[in-house]
Amino acid sequence: MKVAIASTGNTLDSNIDSSFGRCAWFIIIDTESGGMEFIPNTNRDMEEHVGRVAVELVSLRNVSMIVSGDFGQKIKPMLDSMHIQMVVIKDSQKKISDIVELLNNRRK
Repeated sequence: MKVAIASTGNTLDSNIDSSFGRCAWFIIIDTESGGMEFIPNTNRDMEEHVGRVAVELVSLRNVSMIVSGDFGQKIKPMLDSMHIQMVVIKDSQKKISDIVELLNNRRK
């Protein structure tokens, strides 16, 4: 399964970002292969539709789940229609490595 995580940076020591559409980076984790891809969110400063553009960006990576500190109101129906699970983690101190570990333990 591929999972996109909204991140404050491009390392596993970065924290989860509190905003999906305006996060600094997306980290794509492949829980099957263990592969990772770090994608800068170059659209984060757009005035409008930043969430929609972010969904389009990560959906191109065939993700089944997106993890973020929060999502905009218009994102849930969009993700539902694409059959992408939305996971909210409110703990802004949660490291990307912690989330990867949780995902790996979920598979077992």
